[in-house]
Amino acid sequence: MVEALIFAAGEPLSADDLANRLPKGADVTGILRELQGVYADRGVNLVQVAGKWSLRTAADLSFLLSQNAVEQKRLSRAAMETLAIISYHQPVTRAEIEEIRGVATSKGTLDLLLETGWIRMRGRRRTPGRPVTYGTTEAFLSHFGLDTIGDLPGLDELKGAGLLDSRIPTDFSIPEPHAGDELTEDEDPLEDDEIREEMTEDEGLPPESA
Repeated sequence: MVEALIFAAGEPLSADDLANRLPKGADVTGILRELQGVYADRGVNLVQVAGKWSLRTAADLSFLLSQNAVEQKRLSRAAMETLAIISYHQPVTRAEIEEIRGVATSKGTLDLLLETGWIRMRGRRRTPGRPVTYGTTEAFLSHFGLDTIGDLPGLDELKGAGLLDSRIPTDFSIPEPHAGDELTEDEDPLEDDEIREEMTEDEGLPPESA
């Protein structure tokens, strides 16, 4: 029953979604782990992404589908840096992003990331000016194959992948991102009309140099 539900679903299903469709008392967690083992060596794998379950093509067979894949436009370096900062430092404001990057961040960069659905406006910081805070979304987790934001690579993993210079300072550290959608103590809720207002302001900003 679980296999049929996941196969037929148009989107990943959570354990609660499945439990609501199964006989009362079913061990959903145990069933999912058993199915995960069954599919481990097959052409499709049962994977957990963003806390939900779906069947996906095995990673080592992705080349078979490459000819049918839609070519995605690559993000600019500025957008990738901004996305990385948001993912590791969330909740983070635009001013904080600029301070970390060392250059101005154009509204167009944030707009692009908002359009991809990988980041969202979380709330307003309880500081003068009440700047908007940004964080990642479930779509971000799904696209990068992460179950939770805590699954982002740490310092040793980034070094091992060659993404960090081996000569980085000894006191360099990777921040632990905030997990969950709940607002932090220094954030206030962002109303719908505030989101629309934020999306339409600052149109005259010059492009960033990165």
